[in-house]
Amino acid sequence: MNTEESIQRGFADQQRHSAAELYDAAFGAKLSIAIPNTARRIAVLRQGIESSFSFVAVSDGHLVGIAGFKTAHGSFTGGITFRLLKETLGLLGAIRAFLVLSLLERKCVSGQLLMDGIAVSPKMRGGGIGTRLLHRLIEYARNEGYQSLRLDVIDTNPAARRLYERVGFTLVRTESFVYLKWLLGFEAATQMQYTLNVEA
Repeated sequence: MNTEESIQRGFADQQRHSAAELYDAAFGAKLSIAIPNTARRIAVLRQGIESSFSFVAVSDGHLVGIAGFKTAHGSFTGGITFRLLKETLGLLGAIRAFLVLSLLERKCVSGQLLMDGIAVSPKMRGGGIGTRLLHRLIEYARNEGYQSLRLDVIDTNPAARRLYERVGFTLVRTESFVYLKWLLGFEAATQMQYTLNVEA
């Protein structure tokens, strides 16, 4: 059963819940520090993710992979506002979530496309979907005139780092969060970059 997955820009509105569940399967442990309740976390993701800032892998009509990105004009998780958090979690829950999520926020740099998370269905991992999504992001960045593509990988996810290295990402720097491990769940995040040969 080797069905070829198609890679496309964005997802249909009826796939929004599937996209939220897929993203949560990859990042739920990290996001649970901000939003501990799984159902509420998925509800926030379902309403807050922005389809146009993603590429997805589809197999037999089902989302099996998703790669978000961030630009100066918006991001995949850019719809997760304080107002949405308050509507879903209540005031105290929103304040907690907003403060924790702000610690994970990364700013865009001119000429650089920023990745906003990549997730592959647990049943489909190891089949090259993550690699294909990364290559599609690289192609998009090159076509849009970016000089590089940047991502951050935490120290508790060595498999993701190996994938990025195989594709051609190189280490830029590592930031320590040792004093915030009790809150964030990880000690360090490594910034990695893919340099593009942009035609003059």
